[in-house]
Amino acid sequence: MPFEDGIFDAVFSNGSLHEWESAGTVFDEIARVLKTGGRFCITDLRRDLSPEIFQAMYESCDPPEIRPGFETSVRAAYTREEAMDLLGRSRLSGWQVIAHPYGLVICGRKP
Repeated sequence: MPFEDGIFDAVFSNGSLHEWESAGTVFDEIARVLKTGGRFCITDLRRDLSPEIFQAMYESCDPPEIRPGFETSVRAAYTREEAMDLLGRSRLSGWQVIAHPYGLVICGRKP
């Protein structure tokens, strides 16, 4: 990212983690640009949605033409364990990964 080290108080992303070409690199960059004590929150879908929740979300896609894109996004999403593995190999620390029924929440504060 074209920013100096330690300049942001917070970093957030909603619904794009599954699109990142190299999630580990992005986590490293988040660690770099956050100030000490800075917060981060990354939310996204999760690949291991229950069949009932997946179906409810799929059917709620409006217009219906976006349903294939939703399905592709879910297939590309991470599980909690995969996200924790990526984070564990990154320079980002102070994180927790919550597997919400509808997706993942990665949040924390840079120590």
